This record gives sequence, structure tokens and C-alpha cells, in this order.
Amino acid sequence: QLQLVESGGGLVQPGGSLRLSCAASGFTLDYYAIGWFRQAPGKEREGVSCLSRSSNTYYADSVKGRFTISRDNAKNTMYLQMNSLKPEDTAVYYCAAGGYGCSGYVLSQRDYWGQGTQVTISS
Repeated sequence: QLQLVESGGGLVQPGGSLRLSCAASGFTLDYYAIGWFRQAPGKEREGVSCLSRSSNTYYADSVKGRFTISRDNAKNTMYLQMNSLKPEDTAVYYCAAGGYGCSGYVLSQRDYWGQGTQVTISS
């Protein structure tokens, strides 16, 4: 079965950190560009970060300097390290994979999606 399985969401206080993981099964994640998206209540899903097949990384201005996208090919897993979290980062976060490149910080082609994981930033 071809799928991405996410983990790592939760409730943290402002200024805290979380690391989201997204494990691929049934396909090799290294063959694709990867990206993270998020959707806050009442808002559209938006791109957060993208890592191209050639290992270039891109970030939305709202997360630049705080979030880091990466992949571990040996584990067939992608990550989003989130630091200095703010209440406005609260959303359901989704991983995705597909194609080779990024349109700015947005993954261009989304062939595979994770199921989503809730991230809540609140004191």
C-alpha cells in the first residue's frame, strides 16, 4: 500500500518545539520532492515548506528561520522540525510527496498525502 503516515503533533506552549515525522511505505521517498502543508480552522490549506529532489529547501516567510524540512533516506521518512512555535502556527499539518520540484515554497506536484496531524500552540 502506497502511503505516508504522519506522527508527532500535539499541544505545546508558545515558544516550544515539535518535530513532525512522515514515514513513507510502498514507495521510495527519495525519488520525489517533498513538502509540508497546513490548514487552520476556517482557512484554506497552505504550503509551509518544500524540499526539492535536488535538495533545495524553501520556506514560507511566516516560518522561515523557525522550521526546518528534512528527509532521512535510510528511514524513508521526512520531517518538519518546528521551533519557536506561535499560536498562529496552530493547524492540521500534512506531508506530501510528488514530482521533482517546488513552486517557491509549495510542492509542485502532490502524488501522495499524509493523513494530517494536529498541532496546537496554546498556553
